[in-house]
Amino acid sequence: MPRDYGWELSTAVVLFHEAVARRLGLSAAEHKALGVILRAGPMPIGALAPELGVGATALTGIVDRLEKAGYVLRQPDPADRRRTLLVANPSRTPDLGGIFADLGRAMAEFQSRYDEREMAVITDYLDNTIRVLRDQVTKLTTT
Repeated sequence: MPRDYGWELSTAVVLFHEAVARRLGLSAAEHKALGVILRAGPMPIGALAPELGVGATALTGIVDRLEKAGYVLRQPDPADRRRTLLVANPSRTPDLGGIFADLGRAMAEFQSRYDEREMAVITDYLDNTIRVLRDQVTKLTTT
């Protein structure tokens, strides 16, 4: 029976992020939400939903748990005080540098085996995989 690489890759990525999340006392969804907020900077709560592929009810729970854990703060939007922004709490920003540095080193080690042409094919494959997965998330969350 041929290997199901899609399933194996998906499972490995999910399990990695679950392990990182557990280190922070979070779920994988909460960890991903925190990552989006850290990278994007202050953002309206509603802008987080499409990034995570979740509905309003699930999003409220995720944000409530991140706030309770001290990772994010809710602040009024200075441009529109009717709107609330999610802001990463600077005093509680997790230091995941070591974990992701180890991952980066391990990935770079095996990637060095590929020449430029092979890396272009791999990059194309990954770009298209990400696109297909995002499209599928949209389909699953809007129907």
